[in-house]
This record gives sequence, structure tokens and C-alpha cells, in this order.
Amino acid sequence: MKFYSIPYSLHCQKLVKQILIIICYSKAAHLTIPSMNFDPIIIIITILVIYFVCLLFIFLHSLIQVDLVYHYLRAQRLKKHNKTLSLQEFPLVTIQLPIYNELYVVERLLKAITSLDFPKDRLEIQVLDDSRDETPQIIAAQIQALKNQGINITHLQRPTRKGYKAGALAYGLEIAKGDYLAIFDADFLPEPDFLLKTLPYFSDNKVGLVQARWSHVNENYSIFTRIQAFNLNGHFSIEQQGRNAGGYFINFNGTAGIWRKATIQSAGGWHSDTLTEDLDLSYRAQLQGWKFVYLEDVVAPSEIPVAVEAIKSQQYRWSKGGAETARKHLLNIIFKSKLPWLTKIHCTAHLLNSVVFIMVLCLSILSIPILLIKHTYPEFSLFFTVINVFFLAFINLLLFYFVSTTNKSSKTSDRIIYFVFTFPAFLCFSMSLALQNGIATIMGFLGKHTTFVRTPKFNVFNQKQNWYGNKYFSKKIKPLTFIEILLVIYYLSGVYLGFVLQDFGLLPFHLFLACGYTLLSGGVIYQVWRPNK
Repeated sequence: MKFYSIPYSLHCQKLVKQILIIICYSKAAHLTIPSMNFDPIIIIITILVIYFVCLLFIFLHSLIQVDLVYHYLRAQRLKKHNKTLSLQEFPLVTIQLPIYNELYVVERLLKAITSLDFPKDRLEIQVLDDSRDETPQIIAAQIQALKNQGINITHLQRPTRKGYKAGALAYGLEIAKGDYLAIFDADFLPEPDFLLKTLPYFSDNKVGLVQARWSHVNENYSIFTRIQAFNLNGHFSIEQQGRNAGGYFINFNGTAGIWRKATIQSAGGWHSDTLTEDLDLSYRAQLQGWKFVYLEDVVAPSEIPVAVEAIKSQQYRWSKGGAETARKHLLNIIFKSKLPWLTKIHCTAHLLNSVVFIMVLCLSILSIPILLIKHTYPEFSLFFTVINVFFLAFINLLLFYFVSTTNKSSKTSDRIIYFVFTFPAFLCFSMSLALQNGIATIMGFLGKHTTFVRTPKFNVFNQKQNWYGNKYFSKKIKPLTFIEILLVIYYLSGVYLGFVLQDFGLLPFHLFLACGYTLLSGGVIYQVWRPNK
């Protein structure tokens, strides 16, 4: 077996040889399998083609992200010259609060909503309550007290939870009196001037939605909340602002936004055939010509999930729902719509965003066979030279998230320190989500139905608060967690193999994957087994 004068022990040589036999059917190992009627080189070429396609997809996606960075930075320069709009009159506004089992946060939500700086006679509040626990009793008691204060608030309960959140919003829409509908999830705490800052943009009759940016009241609670905030800040700065500034489609984020009622109605109302009803309605409305406005400077504080399983379920829902929406609209956008070609490209990248997880999953699984092929088939050396260009995708990713940290601090030194410590953790964790999010994306494209799983909120702000005994926290470890543990071992073997072959090109990749899956599965197990003190 030829390994080009690489020094390692006889034991390691035998181990690598066996791996090559099993995975690559290596010609160097002189393996003869009578049942095989095809040349093993076909397997090798197939692996290389898949690997190349995945790298190419991620690279092209990163170019789209760089374009958004450009539009974002350009918008930041122009923002200094933008005039601040003010509200000339007070329209009738309906605030919709979709609720499902929000025992721990519903009281603070109602307090925040009823503290909005807006005339009471121009405000209608709908509590769309699908709860099946003690939450309705808490809401009923709060509403009675608010009505006594002259606040127009209604407690709406459906007999069934048909359509989940989309169904609840559609139910409220039928009887809403306001020309504008502001929507807030249970974990949001809008500032008193939220309506005063957003409604003026509807003076343009073509504007159908105004979306605000999320902030995070418990960002510093744990490494998991910091990672989520880092990722969301990238979306709410670069992606939303960049798309809006470039004239591309953006999406309603499901909360902290205001719709023109006529926009929802003309676009066909709320649909529940995807898990991301917000993204679906956003595309239907913009395809009809409605304009969306994103306000980065208008911030709506919210709570980030603290339970790792809650993070995973939220990510699963977003990934699957994005694929379902792509399945529903992408062909129409590409082949039937009259949108500019650049807008079509950005719509495609937007709707196929979760496909990146499939690509990362394939790259990570194939990375060890790729390492072995590289050292067993020198005739493919040109391939391994060419794919080095795709390292630019990583540089683009660095640029994207570094620019997104400009909102974190005005001091460059603080921003650099924050980025240096947070980006590696984010990269590890996001790559470890590739397994479950990749599965979710495939399920979405295949049209496999799954139920809407809510993200539990615990009203947690600091480490002193104990939420492990909360009724919405599940103590079950799902089977996928054990697969993630096996992947830790798999990628650690990739680290070991890199030292054996003295090839360290994929070593950082395997280390990040091993750390990420350790963080992900370890976080789940720790939170489940942690004593409730």
C-alpha cells in the first residue's frame, strides 16, 4: 500500500487500509468482491462529484450574502440622509396576540401591549388563545382588569387548533376592525413608541408590511443564547436590510411587524399548508406588487429559547417551513413571474437557504472518504487543487458576520473581541444543526406533513432563575441526539486520521464538527439530567 513516504506505525497503516477497503473499495488494498459488477472508481467519482456540487452551492450562496453586505453598507451610508417620518393621524389598529400555552410570559406580554403610546379609542387588542392549560384563566383575569381601565381587548378562543398559528390569525382577521394589524408573539415586549415609529410608513399606499428588528432580553444567559443572538443579528441586519435596500423580497418574521389589512386579504389570507406561514404570505403579497419596509432602528425586545431542544425544534420548523414555501412558490417565481432576473436569483437563494444544511451535512459526512481518496488516488490531485478556491466561501462568511456585529458596539475593539470569541462557537453550533435541519429540509421538499411544534418560553433573563422544573420543559432525550453523539466519534476519527496521514487541511473542519455535535448533544443531555434545584 503506497502512502508516499508518510511516517506512521504499522498499526495505523493497517487501520487506514481497512477503512479504505470498507469506504472506498480501494484498488490499493487489492480487495476482490465477486458480487461487485462495476468498477470501484465509479464510487470514487460519485463521491467527488457530490462533494464538488456541495462546495459550489455553498460558494454561490456566499456570493449572494456578499451582495447583501454591499447593499447593507450602502443603506447604512444613505440612512444618515433619510428623513424621520411622523404620524399625521391615528388610524384604527388591531393588535393580534397568538397564544398557545404561554403560562410564564402572557402577563408581561399584556402589560407591554397595553402600555403602547397610542390612543385607546384607536386600538383593538385580540388575544387569540388556543391554549389547553391554565393560560386561559390567567388571560381572563388580566383582561377583565384591563377592560375596567377602558382598554378595548377581546379574548378569542377557537374550539379547535386547526391551522395552528396561521389558523388563529385568520380567525382574528375575519372580525378585526382595524385597517392595520400588528402581530406580536408571546415572548415579545414592544417599546411604547412602536406604533408611532412604524405606522407612518404606510403613508405610501403601496406599502403592505412594516417589519421591525428583534433584540434579545436574555442574550447573555448562556453560550446557546449568545450563539442564537449572533445568528439572528446577522439576519436582522445584513439579510433583511440588505434585501430591502437592494429592492429584493424580504419576509415578515412572524412577529414584531404591522400588516395593512388589505394586503393580507388581497394575497389570499393566511395559509396553514407550510410551517412558515409568515414567509408564505410574504411571498404571495410581494408577488402581487406590495412593497415591504424593514426598519432596523425600530427594535422589539424578545426572549431567546434557553432549552437546547427548544432551539432545535425552532430551527427544524424554520428549515422545513422554508423548504415547503420554496416547493410552493419557487417554480412560479423563476418561470412565470415577471420579476427582474436579479430579484429572481435572490428569491431563489432566500427560499433555498435551508438547503445549505443539506450541503454541509453531505460535505461533513463525505469529508473522511475524501481525505482517504486524496491519499489513495493521486490521479485526482488536480481536483483537490481546484477545490481550494472554495475557501473563499469561508472568507465571505467571515465578512458577512463581522459586518453584522456593527450593531453590537460602536467601538471597533469591542466589536472585534466579541466577534473573535463568538464566531467560532456559532460556526460549531450551526454546523452541528446540519443533521436535523437537513432532514427537515428534505421532509419539506418531499411534502411530508408534520405538526406545528411551538417554542416554549420560560420568562428567563439570568442564571439565577431556575426553569428546569417548568412544565413546558421536556425531560425526554430524542433518538436524534444519540446519532449526534455517534457523529462526534465519527469526526474525532477524522481528526485522528488527519494526524495519521499528516494531512491537516480538513483538521479544522473536523474539529469544529466534533466540538459542535458535542455542544449540541451535550447541552441536551446536561439540561435533561441536571438536578432541579
